[in-house]
Amino acid sequence: RHFIDLADDTGMPLCLYNVPGRTKVDMLPSSVAICAQHENIVALKDATGDLMRLKEQLQALDNDSSSSSSSSSLLLYSGDDGTTKDFCLGGGNGGISVTANVAAKQMHNMVQAALAKDEMKASDIDASLQSLHRELFCEANPIPVKHAVYKLFGGIVSSNYCRPPLCPLETQYERIVEDAMKDANL
Repeated sequence: RHFIDLADDTGMPLCLYNVPGRTKVDMLPSSVAICAQHENIVALKDATGDLMRLKEQLQALDNDSSSSSSSSSLLLYSGDDGTTKDFCLGGGNGGISVTANVAAKQMHNMVQAALAKDEMKASDIDASLQSLHRELFCEANPIPVKHAVYKLFGGIVSSNYCRPPLCPLETQYERIVEDAMKDANL
C-alpha cells in the first residue's frame, strides 16, 4: 500500500528499489506485480543479485498482466553490478550501477551487448570489470567510488571528500581500489 500511496501522491514516475541486504525487507515478485499495475510505478531496481528472482519476477508480471486489463510494462533493472550482465541476458532491461560512476563507457557497452544478446562481447567486457564491481564495496558506498573518481579525474574533481559521517577511503584500501581500476583498464 505504501508504494501505491506514493505513486498516487507524487504523480511522478517511480522506480521501486528492492535491496533486502540493506533494508532486511524483501519485495516479493507478487507484491511488485501488484505495484506495477499503477501507471506511475514504471521500474524496479532489484539489488538481490539473485538471477532466479528475475525469472520469478518476469513470471509474476506475466501472470498479473494476463489476469488484468492492462499489460505490465514495468522496466526491470539490476542493482547488483556483479550480475548485471546475466540479468540483462535473462530478460532484464538494464542496470542502475555503482560501477558506472567510475567506468561508465564500459558498463554502457557491456549492458548494450547483453541487451543485444551478444553474450561473448558482454562477457569479455564484464570480465574486466569484476574486481571493480567487488572492490567498490571494500568500504561503505560511496567512499571507494569517491576515491576512484578522484584518481581518474583529479584535475576536475578536487578531492575525495565525503560528507560526514563518512570519511575518505582508508589508506589500506586505496591500493585495492586502484588495482581494480587497472584491471578495468582505467
